[in-house]
Amino acid sequence: MRPLPDLAQDLIPRPGEPVPRDIALALLRRQLGRIQSRVQEAFEAHALSGLTAARALAELTDGLIHAIHAYTLAQVAPDGSGERAFTAAEPPFVLAATGGYGRGVLGPFSDIDLLFLSDSPLGPRGRRAVEFMLYLLWDLGLKVGHATRSIRECLVDARADATIQTALLDSRFIAGERAVFDRFDAAFSLARQEWGVGQFLTSKRAERTARHKRYGDSPYLVEPHIKEGRGGLRDIQTMYWLARYAFGVQRMPELVGEDSPGGGLLTAREARAIRRAWDFLWTVRFHLHYVTGRAEERLTFDLQPVVGARMGYTRHGKQDGVERFMKHLFLTARDVVRLSRLLEPAIERAALGSPAVTKAQDPALATIGIAMADGKLLFAPDKDIAADPAVMLRLLRAARDRGLELHPLAQRALIRSAPRAQSLRDDPAAAALFLDLLTGKESHRWVRVLNEVGFLSRYIPDWARIVGLMQFDTYHVFTVEEHTIEAIGVLNQLEQQELEEAVPVASELVGQLQSRRALYVATLLHDIAKGRGGDHSELGAELAHEICPRLGLSQEETETVSWLVLNHLLVSQTAFKRDIDDPKTILDIAEVVQSPERLRLLLVLTVADMRAVGPKVWNGWKATLLRELYWRVAEVLAGGLSVPERDVRVARAKQAAAAMMEELPKEAVENFLALGYPGYWLSFDPETHARHAGLIREAEATGAPLTVSTRVLEARAVTEVTVYVTDHPGLFSRIAGALAVAGASIVDARIHTMTNGRALDTFWVQDAQGGAFDSPHKLARLSVLIEQALSGRLNLEQEIRKVRREPARLRAVQVPGRVVIDNHASNTHTVIEMNGRDRPGLLHDMTAAISEQGLQIASAHITTYGVRAVDVFYVKDVFGLKVENERKLTSLRAALLSALTPANGEAGAA
Repeated sequence: MRPLPDLAQDLIPRPGEPVPRDIALALLRRQLGRIQSRVQEAFEAHALSGLTAARALAELTDGLIHAIHAYTLAQVAPDGSGERAFTAAEPPFVLAATGGYGRGVLGPFSDIDLLFLSDSPLGPRGRRAVEFMLYLLWDLGLKVGHATRSIRECLVDARADATIQTALLDSRFIAGERAVFDRFDAAFSLARQEWGVGQFLTSKRAERTARHKRYGDSPYLVEPHIKEGRGGLRDIQTMYWLARYAFGVQRMPELVGEDSPGGGLLTAREARAIRRAWDFLWTVRFHLHYVTGRAEERLTFDLQPVVGARMGYTRHGKQDGVERFMKHLFLTARDVVRLSRLLEPAIERAALGSPAVTKAQDPALATIGIAMADGKLLFAPDKDIAADPAVMLRLLRAARDRGLELHPLAQRALIRSAPRAQSLRDDPAAAALFLDLLTGKESHRWVRVLNEVGFLSRYIPDWARIVGLMQFDTYHVFTVEEHTIEAIGVLNQLEQQELEEAVPVASELVGQLQSRRALYVATLLHDIAKGRGGDHSELGAELAHEICPRLGLSQEETETVSWLVLNHLLVSQTAFKRDIDDPKTILDIAEVVQSPERLRLLLVLTVADMRAVGPKVWNGWKATLLRELYWRVAEVLAGGLSVPERDVRVARAKQAAAAMMEELPKEAVENFLALGYPGYWLSFDPETHARHAGLIREAEATGAPLTVSTRVLEARAVTEVTVYVTDHPGLFSRIAGALAVAGASIVDARIHTMTNGRALDTFWVQDAQGGAFDSPHKLARLSVLIEQALSGRLNLEQEIRKVRREPARLRAVQVPGRVVIDNHASNTHTVIEMNGRDRPGLLHDMTAAISEQGLQIASAHITTYGVRAVDVFYVKDVFGLKVENERKLTSLRAALLSALTPANGEAGAA
C-alpha cells in the first residue's frame, strides 16, 4: 500500500504552534478514514490476507497515535519544549500499546489498548496530557482501553492479576522516551523469572476453561465464536503468551530447531500450521467486522453464507459453498486444539523441567511401554511408538480400566503418532482393542480422544470425510462426527440407567440386547456417508459392509450393522410422520423389522440418535410416540402378522367405552355410541371416549354452539385441546390459525365429524420451548381466540402477521418447498407430506389450501426440525375416498406448493 502523508507536520506546522483542536480533529478524522478505507479496499480486493491486513491496520494506527501523541505534547507544553518539559518538571511518560494492538494486530472495529507508562507517578502536566489525548481519541470514535501506571505499579498489579501480566506481556513501544520503556521491559522480564511460568500457566488454563465454558467447549459448534470459542483466535494467543512468558520469543518459528528455546518444541510443519490457522481466523474475523459494521465475533447462520462467498467458497459437487467454508473453519479450529495440546505440555516440560516419570507398578503396563508421571499415564521414555502403533490403543484402555487420566505429554505423543494408525487397519489385535474401547465403559470419552488426536481419521478413512462436516440448518447443533460421538455417549447413559426417567423403555431394552457390539458400531457408522450426495442411509449401509469385517465383526454382526444403518431413520420417521393408529402403518414397519431383537436395536439407536442432535430436539411427546410405536410393532411381532379386522376392533372399542360409562343412563350411552364413525373409535382409548361422552352430553344439555376443553398431559409434555362445534369447511384451518396466534405449536391432531354433523377435533399442542402449554392465563386466552376465530371476529391473517418472528440470523437458512402425495401408506386415506420453511400460520395456510381443494382432513402429524417443518395429513375426498385422479392430484400439489410460500415472501418462524 502507498504510504500515508505525515500527519504530524499538519498538526504542528511550526514548533510550539499546534493548530487549534477543532482543526486537528478534522485532520485526524480524515487520516483515520484514509487508514480504514485503504486497508478495507486492499483486503476486499484480496491483496491482503486477514493477518497481513491486521498488521497493516495496526502499523497505520501507530502513525496516527504517534501524531496524536506529538500534538498532545505540543498542546500541554505550549512553549515548544515538548517532552523536555516533562523531563525538567516531572517524570516523562511513554506511550505503549498493549493487548492485541500490542501484538501488532488490529481488527477493523477492535479496541485500541494503551498504557501510559512512567518511572514514577505522573504529575499534573502528565495527567493533563493523558486526559487531553484520551478525549481526542474518544472524539474520533475510537474504542480505547487505557491504563496509567508507573513501572513499580505495573509490577505490583501484574503480580496480583494474571490478566494484567498478560496485557503487559504484549506491551509494545509507540512514542515517548524509549529509555523509560526499556527500563520497564527489563524489570518486567526479571519479575517474570522470579514469579515463574508455573503460576502463569495455571492462571491461563483456568481462564481458558472458563472462557470455553461460556463460549462453547466444542470447536464444532455450528455458530462458533471466532475470537473466544474453543479453537479460536484466543487459543492461538494463549499458545503465544505461554511461549513468550517462558522463553521471551516473539514468533512461533523461533521454537523450531534443536538450537531454539526449549530444544525444538515445534517442527517447521507445526509452526506453519499455527501461522495458517492464525491467518485464516483473522481473515474470517475481518470479513465479519466489515459485513456487520461492528466488532462482531460470532459467526451466526445469517453471516456464514455471506462470509463464505466473500472468501470464494462456491458449490462443489453435492456440497454447498457455505458447508465447504464451515468445514474449513472447523478443521482449522480442530488443528488449533491439537496444536495447543501439542505445544502446551512441551512448554511446561521445558520451562519447569521434565516430570518425574516412574515405572508403572503394574508389570503388565511396564511390559507394553506405559509409565506414570504426576499420577497420570504416558508412554515410557524408551517406548518406540512407530514400532508398535497399537500401544496408542493400549494406553487408552489402560487409562479407562484403571480410572486414570492421560498425561499431557501422552496427548502430545498421540497427536504426533496418529498418522501411524493407518498401519493398523488390517491388524486383528488392533481391531479387538478398538472394539473394546468403543463398547466399553465411558466409550464416548475415549472415542472423542481418538477423534481429537487424529487417530480415528487415519484408522477409518471414511471417518475423515465427516470430520468438521456441518449441515446448514438450525436443527443440528453439532458437526456430523461430534453428533456421532454424542450418540455413543447417550448409549453409555442408557446402559448406566442415567436416562431411566426420560426414556424408560429404551433404558429397559438396552439390557436385553443380544447384539450389543453391532449396536455400538452401527451408532459409530450411522451417519458415516453424509455429505456424499444421495441417501446417506443407503450409502452408509454399503460402507458398513466394508468397514465392519476390518473391525473384526462376524458376518452376522456385519449384516445387523448394515441393516441398522440403512433403517436408522425408520422408527422416527414413522412415529412422527405417519398415523400410528392406522394398522397398515404398524404392519408395514413390522414387515421391515421382522424380529424383536432388531426392533429393540432400532428403538435404542433412534433414541441415541435423536437425543444427540441437540438439547431442544427431544421432548416428552416424541418419547410417547416412539414408545407407542414400539409396543404396537412388538405386539404384532410377538403375536403373529395379523391385526384384527376393523369391525372387530371397533366393536371392542365401543364395549370398552361403554364399560367406562356404567353410571350413565343406558339411553345416553347408546346415543354416544351411535355418534362416532369407525375411525373415531379406533383413534382414542376408552378413558378418552368416556371424557368425550361427558363433554358432548354437557354441550347438548346447555345448547352450547362451541365447547373448548383443555387438558395438560405433563408426562407427554403436551396439552390436549378438544373442540366440539358444528362442522364446516375450513374448520381445521381456523382453529390452527387461532392456536398459532395464541403461541401454541401443534404437534398432532385428530379430526372427526360425528353422525350428528358436529366436529370433535383434538389437537395436541406445545409451547415454544417444546413443553406443555400449561399457563392458566394462556389456556384461557387460547379458548377465547378459538371462539373468536370460529365466529369470524378475529382477523387471522392480520393477527398471524403480528406473531413474534425468529431472529434475523436464522433467516439465511433456506428450506425449499416440497410436496409428496402417497396413496400406498394407508389403505383408507391419501397421505400428503409437506416440507417447507416453518413460520407462524404455516399450518393454517396448509389446511386452508387442503379445504379449498374440497378434501377432508382425518389426522395431522406435525414435526419441526429447526426451521424445517414437516407436516403430514391423512385426507379423503367428499365421498370418503382416496384422491387418485391425476388431474386432481396435480391441482392439489400446485395449491400446496403455493401455500408453502407466504405472500409477503417472508420466512420467519415463531
